[in-house]
Amino acid sequence: MLVRVAVGIILRGGAVFIALRNSNQHQGGLWEFPGGKCESSESAEKALARELKEECGIAVTESSFYKTISHDYGDKQVELCFYKVTGFDGEPEGSEGQTVSWVAISNLSTYRFPEANQQIVSELMAAV
Repeated sequence: MLVRVAVGIILRGGAVFIALRNSNQHQGGLWEFPGGKCESSESAEKALARELKEECGIAVTESSFYKTISHDYGDKQVELCFYKVTGFDGEPEGSEGQTVSWVAISNLSTYRFPEANQQIVSELMAAV
């Protein structure tokens, strides 16, 4: 089964906002860029806005599509639609009780991310 996920790379002043996946979730205990599953009739862009409102308490005002990455974890196949979020209203937080942090992009490699996120981490770090 393929799961489509909208993911926000929330950027501000050389830092990116990341969240720690709860231990009871798939890939739990690893850091991620916030986002969530797309509903069946929902565009990735609409899902991004909805999920970031629910998970982080922000309203996206400016975003641009970055890339799609497909990954097979063996037990789950994901299609991650990444968007760079450069404008938002509110201050991002862990609205669902998750641990969150603003991290300097140059320090991203010190955090453990799911395999499907590694390419994004590498590309962000190469751009700084």
